[in-house]
Amino acid sequence: MSDRPTAPVPHRLAEWERRTEMPLLVASLVYLAGYAVHVLVPRPTQPWRDVVLVLVAATWLLFAADYGVRLRLSGQGRHFVRTHWLDTLVLLLPPLRPLRVVQLYTRFQLRRERPLLSLYARVMAYAGTSALLLGFSASLAVYQQEHDAPGSTIRTFGDAVWWACATLTTVGYGDAVPVTPVGRVIAAGLMACGLALLGAVTGSFSSWLVQVFSRQDATRPPEGG
Repeated sequence: MSDRPTAPVPHRLAEWERRTEMPLLVASLVYLAGYAVHVLVPRPTQPWRDVVLVLVAATWLLFAADYGVRLRLSGQGRHFVRTHWLDTLVLLLPPLRPLRVVQLYTRFQLRRERPLLSLYARVMAYAGTSALLLGFSASLAVYQQEHDAPGSTIRTFGDAVWWACATLTTVGYGDAVPVTPVGRVIAAGLMACGLALLGAVTGSFSSWLVQVFSRQDATRPPEGG
């Protein structure tokens, strides 16, 4: 039987997360900016692209180190991967890394005694911010894969943004579609995220309307009274 103490683990994990919130937030923004520069800046400006690649790689190492430390401090072992699935996806799939901005903001809200926004407003704000970050990241990733591909209809970054908007909103006009295998994988992931975010916003808005109408019915005087 191990004599290792288990009680301090949650406290140590919470303390680590509190101390690393701002560095990870900055790293997420640096990654997004660096990835955008790497994709959008013309290739002749090679020194800048090399510097950006170093920054992007450094942010990944920072996320990997944070993941390893949190895995150890949690004391959950393999269960940590399932209970923190978003952290795992963010580590493995670079286009999802900007979602750490939303995740860190949510963690900050949970520490407040009284959140700045109501529950429904927080859900819609979370979904909206996630959609913006996912759409921008997916636009960069698809443009990087598609703009030089034979037969591609996504030739400019504007085409990629238009495609991301149509995909996230599940409209799917079909005028801009990925043709490369990696581009189609990104499209499939964005479709799934779009459905989930749209469902979250629709459900939250519907619940808010039901709550508002219920309050109105409760305060309305009975008929014939």
